[in-house]
Amino acid sequence: MRIIIAGAGDLGFHLARLLAYEEQDIILIDQDNAVLEHASNHLDVHTIRGSSTSISILEEANVSKADLLIAVTSIEETNLTTAIIGKALGAKRTVARISNIEFLHQREKLDLKTIGIDEIISPESLAAKEIKRLLKQSALTDTFEFEKGMLSLIGITVDEKSELLDKTLTETAYLNPDHNFTTVAILRENQTIIPHGENKFQINDHAYFITEPSGTDRVMALAGKEQIEIKNIMILGGSKVGINTAKQLSKKYNIKLIEQDKEKCFNLADELPDTMIINGDGRDIDLLKEEGIDRMDAVIAVTGNSETNIISCLVAKNNGVAKTIAAVENMDYIHLSQNIGVDTLINKKLIAANFIFRYIRKGQVINLTSIHGVDAEILEFEVQPNSKILEHELRNIDFPKTAIIGGVIRKGIGHTVRGSFHFQPKDRVVVLSRSECIHTVEGFFK
Repeated sequence: MRIIIAGAGDLGFHLARLLAYEEQDIILIDQDNAVLEHASNHLDVHTIRGSSTSISILEEANVSKADLLIAVTSIEETNLTTAIIGKALGAKRTVARISNIEFLHQREKLDLKTIGIDEIISPESLAAKEIKRLLKQSALTDTFEFEKGMLSLIGITVDEKSELLDKTLTETAYLNPDHNFTTVAILRENQTIIPHGENKFQINDHAYFITEPSGTDRVMALAGKEQIEIKNIMILGGSKVGINTAKQLSKKYNIKLIEQDKEKCFNLADELPDTMIINGDGRDIDLLKEEGIDRMDAVIAVTGNSETNIISCLVAKNNGVAKTIAAVENMDYIHLSQNIGVDTLINKKLIAANFIFRYIRKGQVINLTSIHGVDAEILEFEVQPNSKILEHELRNIDFPKTAIIGGVIRKGIGHTVRGSFHFQPKDRVVVLSRSECIHTVEGFFK
């Protein structure tokens, strides 16, 4: 597949990194020599310096032979124009990054496909949806449901209260008599471990599991975690992510939003009638205490400053807040959440890159998600009548060591699986895989 990416910033670079593992023919276009050189030094991609709205530049990239043109520069107008021109020059599919959320809400009325734009994505809107998902379980660092919860991906932090601490996976088998959860990943000091029987849980590990419906409570009990119902939420920052988050949450939760810009507060009050707007500095600890940070069930920090967001969440944790989520611009910060005490750090560009990756793989993969900070993807496949995975029971399948099968949904019922499991056609299989072996994993399901 020939893929052209316009914009070699964080979003474009991460997307190119995901696709480079797939042995795709990738061309990166950007006007900045430095970011192109960085991409060339770290990825197996072709680079072209110039504007993606230039016909000659797109023709140099051989856009007429492109299976996909993805425009993800920081300028919305450039992205829309790139997609329109690229489609006119022969690109099969186009994706454009936008910042104006109205395009999303009015996509049917606009009928963007008629002008050459097949898909639009908003990192800010996707980040808000991600925050909404993360709030479902206060005691978990991450959660994602397959088939309306028939299987779930959950994440917990291993601390001194956990029964898992200092035990290997083999040793913890007796703690799982109903076989209703499977450990699929451990994040330790920025390193992702695809665990096997000899791997041991250590203090401060972020451990991830695929669970049957009854398995979630069992994992939380083993981890010594208590679920707290979230009702009151404080959002720090009237950014686009903050606004979108407040809109998505205000019907269900009591929302208090703190924004430093006084004039912006007046606009936010009109735009968010169900949200209490406070004019103030989210870094002001006295203000946070005055506004009842100790009575909040969750704090979401989405100002334009990563350090402010992290510090605000640490203050919240110090005041007993159960759930903290901080938005960070630097993708390298994502790994820090394991060590600094913030429940989850999110990056809107990383979320957007994973969304586009899912869009590209549509048809081969039923579902795809990522875990914040974990160097692996969670994928859901459907077993075809002649799939390779049907040939043997699980223990005898030569599955990659850097991937693990977490569970199977069969006839609407979720099952975690053991070595004697034999797959059947139409099984929906949940797999955690490092990016570099996704292509190999796919081969078992074609």
